[in-house]
Amino acid sequence: MTIADIPADELTEEQAKEELARLAREIDKHDRLYHTEDKPIVSDAEYDLLRRRNLAVEQCFPNLIREDSPSRRVGAPVSEKFEKVRHKVPMLSLDNAFSDDDVVDFVARIRRFLKLEPHSPIAMTAEPKIDGLSLSLRYENGRLVSAATRGDGQVGENVTANARAVADIPNVLSGDCPDIIEVRGEVYMTHRDFLALNQRQEAEGKQTYVNPRNTAAGSLRQLDPAITAARPLKFYAYAWGEVSEMPSETQMGMVEVLKSCGFRTNDLMCLCETARELLEHHHKIEEQRATLSYDIDGVVYKVNDLALQQRLGFVSRSPRWAIAHKFPAEKASTILRGIDIQVGRTGALTPVARLEPVTVGGVVVTNATLHNAEEIERLGIKIGDTVTVQRAGDVIPQILGYVEERRPPDAVGFEFPKVCPCELKTPVVRDSTVGGGEGVVRRCSGEFACPYQRIEHLRHFVSRRAFDIEGLGEKQIEFFFRDPDLPVKSPADIFTLAERDEKNLKKLKDKEGWGAVSAGNLFEAIEVRRTIPLDRMIYGLGIRHVGDRTAMTLARAYGTWQDFHEAALAIANGDLSAREEMDALEDIGDAVIDAVANYFAEEHNCKLVSDLAAQVNVQETERPTSDSPFAGKTIVFTGALERMSRDEAKGMAERLGAKVAGSVSKKTDLVVAGPGAGSKLKKAAELGVEVIDEDAWFAQVDGSG
Repeated sequence: MTIADIPADELTEEQAKEELARLAREIDKHDRLYHTEDKPIVSDAEYDLLRRRNLAVEQCFPNLIREDSPSRRVGAPVSEKFEKVRHKVPMLSLDNAFSDDDVVDFVARIRRFLKLEPHSPIAMTAEPKIDGLSLSLRYENGRLVSAATRGDGQVGENVTANARAVADIPNVLSGDCPDIIEVRGEVYMTHRDFLALNQRQEAEGKQTYVNPRNTAAGSLRQLDPAITAARPLKFYAYAWGEVSEMPSETQMGMVEVLKSCGFRTNDLMCLCETARELLEHHHKIEEQRATLSYDIDGVVYKVNDLALQQRLGFVSRSPRWAIAHKFPAEKASTILRGIDIQVGRTGALTPVARLEPVTVGGVVVTNATLHNAEEIERLGIKIGDTVTVQRAGDVIPQILGYVEERRPPDAVGFEFPKVCPCELKTPVVRDSTVGGGEGVVRRCSGEFACPYQRIEHLRHFVSRRAFDIEGLGEKQIEFFFRDPDLPVKSPADIFTLAERDEKNLKKLKDKEGWGAVSAGNLFEAIEVRRTIPLDRMIYGLGIRHVGDRTAMTLARAYGTWQDFHEAALAIANGDLSAREEMDALEDIGDAVIDAVANYFAEEHNCKLVSDLAAQVNVQETERPTSDSPFAGKTIVFTGALERMSRDEAKGMAERLGAKVAGSVSKKTDLVVAGPGAGSKLKKAAELGVEVIDEDAWFAQVDGSG
């Protein structure tokens, strides 16, 4: 049994840390592939299971919630192809329900939060969940002024020119509309239009598309609006962002306003008062699903009264007053033709199932990730088996198991390799658990000597959230890694490319695939990134468990590269004081600290870092600015807060310019203690840290405002 198979409430704290780290990495990868690249590689069902697992572990271990937790973010960073647009009101995503019981629990939670009687009616809307691309349209004085994708929920891509080409999106609103209104909805493509588009593509000898959702997303995100105009895109409106004056007090009323302004809204939206009515509507929509002209993957429920929505507020990345009730996944059977091994940046070996192509819900799938050797053993599958695959959307499936009665006599079991598939054939080793047992992850022991790991490390270094060097993508990294004239074996080598090229007889511009312009542009792009923010520098190093959010936490805490570097080296050398200082940071735990220590304890890494630091100028991290008395102070919240949630407290403190820590240390300036405060309160007394209660906190906040 792997850690992923252990129920959340049965995990040890160390297992929970390991599981949350794995989930953060996996979900981050899938968010980027889905939202930014429109190239998802897992099914909706598999993705949702990852998020549900993450939430379950966090609920059992709230003290372990990571800075880069998927529950704290929406979507993925926007593509650099488009200008960025900051949403006036964040575009958050919804939590999911997968069963009738989940819906009953959702309604019960709302009643408890609002202190309503257990069976009292509460008006809620129910509408089909369109499987398309979320879009926000801003209108001022009735005219469309901008259109933006969801992006990461805070910042989206400016696709205004393309949105004007969608017939369902009016350039000028009709009726009596607010002076400023951001209309939100879904861009999609009907089944008929999708099939017709593919027929045209095939007739013209062009590549056909896989499914309507990705085709609609790709069509809206074209650099040439003429291409968007040629695609049969449609738009359903169902929500709003900033509004200068609310024309209705209910969700249903606002949707009616959107309709009167000239937008298409969904006729299948209805009003319900109980969980039973919601479920009846869900089952009704599910029965109609095959007859609809567009793809849906569930039904969305929202509290109808906007005042109640305001009271209910939000939980992390999702509103408390809404939920998406997903449909069950679709299944099919196919033959497992083989299992390949992929080697990642950290040397982890991942088995990938190669499937006989099969159509599941209208999409052809050919492979699936098997995670690890234990997953293969758990499934009991052999090469040649007929396997059952599942999907709930439009992407790569999940293998559920094999069909025993159809196992051929020559089916072959898979033996996980004992050596890396790289040219060095270095031994494969298993991770160790905190207790000294064997972990589930197998890694190539070659580290940076392994070509797969070195290349992946370099790709990570130039990735969008790290140094983000324009013109230096995956293919270019592989080219330079293998090029005998301008080899790039470490990050520092990138910044010496232009100098080395100048000295070489054979210039980059003369190599196949390059030219004077492309070579010059690359050298200029590299020079631009010679000055880099501290958080990108930390993230770019590729330290295990240090995602971009964690890197930002570390950057804000230490401020300068010198301070962070000295702290990291001290921790690697066993300095307990330096370790305690890092441990006091909010959401930084042993997994991150151990990873930092291990990274900077390795001689090769230290040389890599020093070589790189000699080539770049690392900017200091700008500290939050505020004229409040809390600006620059470190605050710890402990005990049972009664007037605000822990997230609300953290957000309030950060808005006032403070830094929120998870534990008390000598650097703590203030402890806000509620009932039940224990060890942190005792620690504060030992260190002489000021302690106040929740009422005093609000009094000081009110006085500072």
